[in-house]
Amino acid sequence: MSSGGLRMNRFRTLVRRFNTDQRGAEGLEILLIVAAIVLPLLGLLIYFRQEIGRWVSDMWTTIRGEADQPVPTP
Repeated sequence: MSSGGLRMNRFRTLVRRFNTDQRGAEGLEILLIVAAIVLPLLGLLIYFRQEIGRWVSDMWTTIRGEADQPVPTP
């Protein structure tokens, strides 16, 4: 057998081994599901970042203002 034919047989064997090996498929599926959830949320956070920043700042100011009020005693 020629060296080209030998290489082709090794390549076929390697391809068959990768084709039948399913160990990494589950991890890849989980990664794709997580990416499908996280990427749109990240896009929304980036799109609304200024509105979210203003809302957090307003809430922080409100909370700080309430914290500075004296506690009423009965």
